[in-house]
Amino acid sequence: ADMNGTAIENFVCVIFNVSFMNCTWHVGRTATEDTQYFLYWRPSKKEDITECQNYIKDDYGRHTGCRFQNVTIENKNACFLVNGSRSGQNIQPYENSILLYEIEKLTPPLNVSVNCTEASRRCRILWQQPRTSHKKKSSCFKYEIVIENK
Repeated sequence: ADMNGTAIENFVCVIFNVSFMNCTWHVGRTATEDTQYFLYWRPSKKEDITECQNYIKDDYGRHTGCRFQNVTIENKNACFLVNGSRSGQNIQPYENSILLYEIEKLTPPLNVSVNCTEASRRCRILWQQPRTSHKKKSSCFKYEIVIENK
């Protein structure tokens, strides 16, 4: 059987809340209901390859994503492999490498405080940089403040 078009498409991972990661994908264009996918990943070259333990499934029970916990970023270049089978035959594999720090969705800044004085008609706004699982210099962050008059 022709396996062209069975590889996954639109593979996307995002890290959120410091140590959680979701990876999702679309089934291949020619994937049938009995196509099943399996995600393997290696967080860094020094770590072992492991299979996803918490799959996201579609209405046919096909794996279309994975939820990870306790992910540490640092400067890791993680490797991902999604393979699988259809009707007992292997499908086209999909491989990708991702720099984990590039896919982190940062939390909001911490301890935001606003102190306004009527006499000077000025406000002082202070905050601390958001938590991340990797160390970043404070100069690496850019902030935007939107002030609305109410």
